[in-house]
Amino acid sequence: MITWQAGKIVEKKEWCEDLYSIKIETETLPFKAGQFANIGIEIDDGIINRPYSLVNTPDEPLLEVHFNTVKEGRFSPLLTTQDIGSPISVATRAGGMLTLDQVPESRTELWFCATGTGIGPFLSLLHTTAIWQRFDKIIVCYATKTAAEMAYRDELNALQLKYPTQFQFIPFITREVSEGAIHSRFTTALASGELETFANAPLNVNSSHLMLCGSSAMIDEMTTLLEQKGLSRHSRQQPGHIAIEKYF
Repeated sequence: MITWQAGKIVEKKEWCEDLYSIKIETETLPFKAGQFANIGIEIDDGIINRPYSLVNTPDEPLLEVHFNTVKEGRFSPLLTTQDIGSPISVATRAGGMLTLDQVPESRTELWFCATGTGIGPFLSLLHTTAIWQRFDKIIVCYATKTAAEMAYRDELNALQLKYPTQFQFIPFITREVSEGAIHSRFTTALASGELETFANAPLNVNSSHLMLCGSSAMIDEMTTLLEQKGLSRHSRQQPGHIAIEKYF
């Protein structure tokens, strides 16, 4: 059973139509970078809720979530209507496997592959000190349909400038031409071998670890392709190379 703590929305940003980020003021929530928390809204018959990855780091005072409006959904259209000052409920426990303590110590190369709002947990990880101290190479593959939907692109570009040899940001925009982006799906690039060429980092069972977050279709396809290359799903019981978080 979920237990809740009270919060309120203190910032709201609309990136483009139906794409938002909100910041929430609440009591301190213990979590690890990369984890998600259930966010709830009280209605007549109780609290409806949905899990969202936290964009902020654990030492930041406000919680931040990034979400899109799923018009046929029950929760996100209601969350979209909430504004600054609106009450919001936050589960008192966070969860999820996209954390650094889940990466086997032998891995020196970390890949983040995100579609849409799946970039959230990776931003949390990228803004911690630990990730830069641990990995020789960090690669972000981030895919959206349009340039307007590529939220936080400026932050990722800034990290590319700050860590030019350690970090690589590879944007994929699939439905329009945008300067500096690749105009295909990264699953297509992985299947053809081009993704490893773009990154100048061949996948290696001894050194590579991948985190996937976003649509189920992307995660399923990427997992299949990676398994064909000899990589395996990661679990707490069986260390592997592929950690996932599905949004739907």
